[in-house]
Amino acid sequence: MADTAYLSLGSNLGDRAANLRAAIGELRSTGGLLAVSALYETQPVDVPNQPWFLNCAAAIETDRTPRELLTFALSIEATMGRLRFRDQGPRKIDIDLLLFGNRLVDEPGLKIPHPAMHRRRFVLEPLAEIAPQVQHPILGKTARELLDELQGGQLGEGQIVRRFQPL
Repeated sequence: MADTAYLSLGSNLGDRAANLRAAIGELRSTGGLLAVSALYETQPVDVPNQPWFLNCAAAIETDRTPRELLTFALSIEATMGRLRFRDQGPRKIDIDLLLFGNRLVDEPGLKIPHPAMHRRRFVLEPLAEIAPQVQHPILGKTARELLDELQGGQLGEGQIVRRFQPL
C-alpha cells in the first residue's frame, strides 16, 4: 500500500535552481511525484556564514519503506555530487524526509517526523504551500498552523524566507 511522503530539498552551491530541478527530476522518475512547491530563497539558519539556500518541498506517493526512501534520497544526493565536509555546511543538494504518512520512525539515522521541521520556516513555508492541511503526527497541528505559530513567535525570528520562483 502506498504512502504519501513529504520531503524538503535545499541547495546553496552552484546553480541552485538547476540542482533542485535535477533532484525533482529524479523523484519524478519514480512515477509518484504528487506536488512540488515554488522555490524559496532562504537565509542559512544553523550555520549562518555560508551562501543563501534555495529550498522547496515535494510530495510523493511511494511503496517504499521509510528506510528505502531515505536510501533513495541519499543516492540522489551522491549521484549529484553532494560532499559532506561539515554538518549543515554548504551543499549542492540536501534532501530531508519530513513526514511519511502518519508513521513515527525513530531509528539510527532516520527520524520521522523530522525532529526540527516545526522550528524551520524554510521547511514549513514550502510545505504549507503544497500541503497546508497535512498534520504533524506528534504535535497534532497542520503545516499551516505550525507555520503561523513560527511566524508569530521567537523561533521564527532571523529566518528570512522569500518566494523566489515557481519550479
